[in-house]
Amino acid sequence: MPEFSGEIRVAADARFAIVASRWNPSIVDALIDGARRALAAHGVAEQAIDLVRVPGAWEIPQAAAKLARGAKYRAILALGCVVRGDTRHYEHVADGCAQGLMRVALHTHVPVLNGVLAVERMADAQARAGGACGNKGEDVALAALEIANLYTKL
Repeated sequence: MPEFSGEIRVAADARFAIVASRWNPSIVDALIDGARRALAAHGVAEQAIDLVRVPGAWEIPQAAAKLARGAKYRAILALGCVVRGDTRHYEHVADGCAQGLMRVALHTHVPVLNGVLAVERMADAQARAGGACGNKGEDVALAALEIANLYTKL
């Protein structure tokens, strides 16, 4: 039986987009740095990465959809941070963002990786943006490389 899987390998002409929220900048900037480092470590040139900044997590799927329709990118990395507050706004933003990103990926056939942290406390975000839990920006970048490679095989 044939088996298909992606490898963390970059095609010479591959371009990637990072769509990142400006909300919670200390966390999101650390995620961006992690993603850029991981992409660079695996051969993606700085010129092959476009960074698109949006106001908040709610706007990330909108920008991702616009980018994906342009058919320019092998994958789009979504990075942001939503921290639970005293209202239900957290659920609306985090869930809407995740669902929107999945819709973009399914409708455009461009991989869209969800690196938008949805956490209870700022300390949880810090742990995932270079702290005790690693850097989720790096994890998303590696997943982007793998799924982009898999798409070339399918």
